[in-house]
Amino acid sequence: MTQTTPDVRREDAIGTPPPRPTLVPVERYHSPTFARLENERMWPKVWQLACTVDHVAEPGDYFEYRCGPYSVLIVRDDDGVLRAFQNVCRHRGNSLCSGSGSELRELRCGYHGWTWDLSGVLRRVPNRKGFGALRLTDLPLIGVAVDTWERMVFVNLDRDAMPLLEYLEEMPGDVEWARLGEFRCYATMTVDVDANWKTIADGYSETYHIQTLHPELHRCMDDVYAPQRIWGHTGKSEQVYGVPSPKLKDQLTDAEVWDAYVSTQGALMGVEEGTPLPADRAPGASVADVIAARTRAFAASRGVDLDWASTDQVMRLHQYNVFPNMTLLTNADHLTVMTSHPGADPDHGELVMLLWMRMPPGAPRAKPVDVRVAAADAHPGLVLTQDISVLAGLQRGLRQPGFTHLTLSNEERRIINMHRNLERYLELPQADRMTGGEPGA
Repeated sequence: MTQTTPDVRREDAIGTPPPRPTLVPVERYHSPTFARLENERMWPKVWQLACTVDHVAEPGDYFEYRCGPYSVLIVRDDDGVLRAFQNVCRHRGNSLCSGSGSELRELRCGYHGWTWDLSGVLRRVPNRKGFGALRLTDLPLIGVAVDTWERMVFVNLDRDAMPLLEYLEEMPGDVEWARLGEFRCYATMTVDVDANWKTIADGYSETYHIQTLHPELHRCMDDVYAPQRIWGHTGKSEQVYGVPSPKLKDQLTDAEVWDAYVSTQGALMGVEEGTPLPADRAPGASVADVIAARTRAFAASRGVDLDWASTDQVMRLHQYNVFPNMTLLTNADHLTVMTSHPGADPDHGELVMLLWMRMPPGAPRAKPVDVRVAAADAHPGLVLTQDISVLAGLQRGLRQPGFTHLTLSNEERRIINMHRNLERYLELPQADRMTGGEPGA
């Protein structure tokens, strides 16, 4: 008998339903005690996306990455080596640098003048004799693990952590077809949000909300046959665009699907709101074929060759989650990366969006433009603006005294996987762990 391989592209987002829902204690989203555990046991032990290679491409470039109480200084030293240090003077603890910039020649504390070179070696201590037998070699800057993957710079405060590529598991191989190294980050947007970092991250870890929060997207995206994979630290979902959701009761015309795509994703093919479906499409071409062809033409106008990309590669969005706080969304001509970070207290956080564009070979390097805005002033497109608009209300709801736990579907299993990893890093006792869901999970 001939064996056939299951068509994973026709798997739905739910997969095999569990015997019962997964219940997640709600305190994780607002408890100061839980936030302290995260700061002590998780954030110093995980790989985190900090910036892009283009932020720190030349000797003297630097970038400060903050996450909760932690500050990491990433620099390109005089020999072109990428380095990262805890952003602290070894004298009295002052921060050495803030923000980002270029042409840095040394790291000099603005409080008492202690100075290190860009490789982290202490070079000068004013009035050194007052310290007695102080050896400069005893006080280098405190190193942080740093590595790159596809023009993204990751850091880990644990210098003994597993290698980055091992941490990313199957993700690099799974997305290799997309040639992410051809993209360049042109801007980052940091949005201050009245919500916990997990509340922010959860919104980019499931498609269950599409039918309600994103009615326009629901008319041009398949949120049913959206297969998911869980690998460990990482997980994945796929969603096909250019088709209406199978959940819709009324059949849509191609023009209606086109209009919905234009209103939500039109910038990806250089088409303005209100542009009608082209009337000159080839015989038998689907609306997805038309969108893919228009996307290739828009790329060609920028000097980018997308002839290698099939309609499926242009229209199928691959969404990856990397524990604890990163989401990467890509297809043949789109890349957006998002992270979320804790704020001043558990009810506040920040969303960071890294926006990319595929560039032609030999395109000159440019530093991304970094902007910071309040949630009310953030308008990064229709869908993302809708996502941001619900976060503060979500966080308020999580604070209500009668609400004791989140009740999660298997359709939300990338959120469940995030909590499973969180429980492992925080070494939570059994009584504080999730219940329900898959047996033995």
